[in-house]
Amino acid sequence: MRFCSLFSSSSGNSTFIGSAKTGILIDAGVSAKRLKEALLARGIDPSGLGGIFITHEHADHIKGMRILASTYNIPVYATAGTMDFLEENGHVTSKFPFEVIDEKGVEIGDLFIKPFATPHDSNESCGFQLSFSDGQKAAIATDTGCVTEKMRENFLGCSLVMLESNHDVGMLQSGPYPYYLKRRILSDRGHLSNERCAEFVGELVGKGATRVFLGHLSDENNFPDLAFQTSLAVLNELGAVNGRDCILQVNKKENDEGIIRF
Repeated sequence: MRFCSLFSSSSGNSTFIGSAKTGILIDAGVSAKRLKEALLARGIDPSGLGGIFITHEHADHIKGMRILASTYNIPVYATAGTMDFLEENGHVTSKFPFEVIDEKGVEIGDLFIKPFATPHDSNESCGFQLSFSDGQKAAIATDTGCVTEKMRENFLGCSLVMLESNHDVGMLQSGPYPYYLKRRILSDRGHLSNERCAEFVGELVGKGATRVFLGHLSDENNFPDLAFQTSLAVLNELGAVNGRDCILQVNKKENDEGIIRF
């Protein structure tokens, strides 16, 4: 398995994941130029990507998608609701293939990728579960107001997981955001708090997750160390030791590290 969070924040999100033979992007929420540079810096040829998988239509997940896909003829995959938005607003064109993906999933090279519904205020938000030829599984979900049974179904049993630890509730409530925005973020179709994320992290590690990545941190309502310590505290309560029973880490807003292989 190869994994690298390229960009992860409320400003832009994109994750590379794949096998030794096949690689895909999940989301493309910064400029195509920055995505290209990030991939090439890690020895990844953008033209060799098997697809760009879009979680939902918000700008911080699709900003560079159209130009990157057009430049390198990369197929784009999204749920029906998301694809409707992309088509209606000119984000997909005849310059590259695009396809609706449903729960039946799609096979690309030696990867099998399937979407699962996530609760977020968008047309049809989803996360993705990946199955690898060696039996390993990974699950990634970025924007989720709460943890649903559908998410549990797709996350439990995965060795690698990436989920949102978006905000600290206290920071958000006392911060400068207008009331309506605070309500949106705190709702079950908003974003996952550090506390809710930490509870789920404990559940996942208890069921065998060995690599846990915390992503999509708010620039205004969180700190990386705060997100990390909130999840770490839950792991400590369970008797799990970071670095022994699992590896917990926070995605950088713009990653300057290489690909993780395991």
